[in-house]
Amino acid sequence: MRILIKGGRVIDPENNIDKVMDVFIDKGVISEIGDDLGLEGIDMEVIDATGKIVSPGLVDMHCHLRDPGQEYKEDIETGTRSAVMGGITSIACMPNTKPVADNETVISYIINKAKEVGYVNVYPIGAVSKGLKGEELAEIGEMKFAGAVAISDDGRPVTESGLMRRAMEYADMFDMKVISHCEDLGLADGGYMNEGAVATAMGLRGITRAAEEVMVSRDIIIAEAIGTPVHIAHVSTRLSVDLVRQAKKRGVRVTCETCPHYFTLTEKAVEGFNTFAKMNPPLRTDDDVAAIKEGLKDGTIDCIVTDHAPHHIDEKNCEFALALNGIVGFETSLGLGLKYLVEPGVLTINELIEKMAVNPSRILGLNKGNMKIGNAADITIFDPNKEWTVDITKLHSKSKNSPYDGFKLLGKPEYVVVGGKIVVNQGVLL
Repeated sequence: MRILIKGGRVIDPENNIDKVMDVFIDKGVISEIGDDLGLEGIDMEVIDATGKIVSPGLVDMHCHLRDPGQEYKEDIETGTRSAVMGGITSIACMPNTKPVADNETVISYIINKAKEVGYVNVYPIGAVSKGLKGEELAEIGEMKFAGAVAISDDGRPVTESGLMRRAMEYADMFDMKVISHCEDLGLADGGYMNEGAVATAMGLRGITRAAEEVMVSRDIIIAEAIGTPVHIAHVSTRLSVDLVRQAKKRGVRVTCETCPHYFTLTEKAVEGFNTFAKMNPPLRTDDDVAAIKEGLKDGTIDCIVTDHAPHHIDEKNCEFALALNGIVGFETSLGLGLKYLVEPGVLTINELIEKMAVNPSRILGLNKGNMKIGNAADITIFDPNKEWTVDITKLHSKSKNSPYDGFKLLGKPEYVVVGGKIVVNQGVLL
């Protein structure tokens, strides 16, 4: 399939491109990028991108597809369908499946099923420990050779510091990152939301911010002591941001991510016992939201990820203490970034693309998130000024657990190309 994307503002931060140009795709790869390619007479599909941004396909390095084992919440087909509708063309899925992705068999299953039914590129993340039990290292090399791109026990912390050290050492040998879910369970103490005035007023047990910050500090200290990299997942507090900032200044090989809900919502979203706003780490305060934005602006926070966590309505439509943590995020992440970061001037649109495409790909070593000549054509086209309203009933995920129903956002993807094929055409899934 030959495709000419004509007259759009091409932004590729990795290759320092920001210019109105044409992009020609031939045989699944980016063949030419230029001012006027003069390709008249060639049989091809033409996309008029006038007034729109032509971006590398977004890369989400932290999501949950629930497949295998919990397909009633989501599966690889529905999850990747939701991702591509959000302009995301590559995703890395966490290992807390049933069975756990802690071996070659499950990693291979995910890769093979994604090739059969997936709409985007799917990269499995293997477990740090067998069964996510935090007791014994999983077979890291075996998973690497099967196709895993990182290791994590996300959803659960690696509480034993010696195990975390060995995980970092082994992962580094295989040129993989450890993605750390930073939570001290003793300090979290079975809480349900951020510890503070809102939790007290609602009569809910709170989770101290120290539960996150103590473990962020621990993992930075281990990485610094042994000289290996570590990636901190879903940063949510001011001190966590500052701990990473100071570590980077000392030369520690630490990277980190945050999610749109940590720069758009506060603990007040939980008022009324709104289980759609229940997540882990919990939503924090206005000051923490400001700190997350500062960390994004100054480069302390490398990536914006979704932590897409689908749950069946019955797992959310229950008393707050029993409701499961997490929200769906594929289809709202770009719109939230444009509305809450680019429009108010926290980030430029180039910086947003860098954090949603370039950096996640670089950290995982994927060679995605760019528009280099000869690379697979993964491209997202959107109008950054076009307003749209979130309707959770129309989300393409099986689950609808989003706190953003009715929010007015910007920049819904209009065209998405994956591997040289148009998958979304004028906002419609093909």
